[in-house]
Amino acid sequence: MIRLLLADDQPLFRQGLASLLSLEEDIEVVGEANNGKEAIALAEQLQPDIILMDVRMPICDGVEATRAIHQRYPWIRILVLTTFDEDEYVWQSLEAGALSYLLKSTPSQEVATAIRNLHRGYSQLGPTIAPKVFARLNGESGTSPAMKEEYKELFSDRELDILNLLGQGYNNREIARSLHLTEGTVKNYVTRILDKLDVRDRTQAALWVQQHLICSD
Repeated sequence: MIRLLLADDQPLFRQGLASLLSLEEDIEVVGEANNGKEAIALAEQLQPDIILMDVRMPICDGVEATRAIHQRYPWIRILVLTTFDEDEYVWQSLEAGALSYLLKSTPSQEVATAIRNLHRGYSQLGPTIAPKVFARLNGESGTSPAMKEEYKELFSDRELDILNLLGQGYNNREIARSLHLTEGTVKNYVTRILDKLDVRDRTQAALWVQQHLICSD
């Protein structure tokens, strides 16, 4: 059962979504927050598997709430579900630790599918969101020699193993367990991978994987 927390300041939307998602046999809505501050408190109290997080909320917005929750409870996965697809909202949310970003116009069945995918470790970006992210990634690192080389020549087999797990949302501990390595070894590999990709963090690396490795399989 996937334990879900909803954070949205629009009660009618939040309650309607909760009702629809509660019809799914494998999803349980364990709590609802009216703002980011409540989301942080309920994340600590309820320890959900996934949080559906709105961006614009009073008292504490979704970006700040995402950052706080990701820092304290990195195993909780956050899916942003919002009306806004402005570049800065998207980018700030992903940099804060969100792993997926969808618009509220997404049908509830697709939201449920995205929740299941995220629970399995796969990030998801809405059809209007992905081009923004990839365009920015390409703009920031498109001149890097690393991005112009063939990835199979750029990375060792072990680095490719780790990259693929990064793309599935695994943290260092999960990667270490999966590949029978120490966390320290994984951390060193990740640092080297980020340097080769010329990206700032593992979220950007995961998005690179989805654009390049998954599409190249």
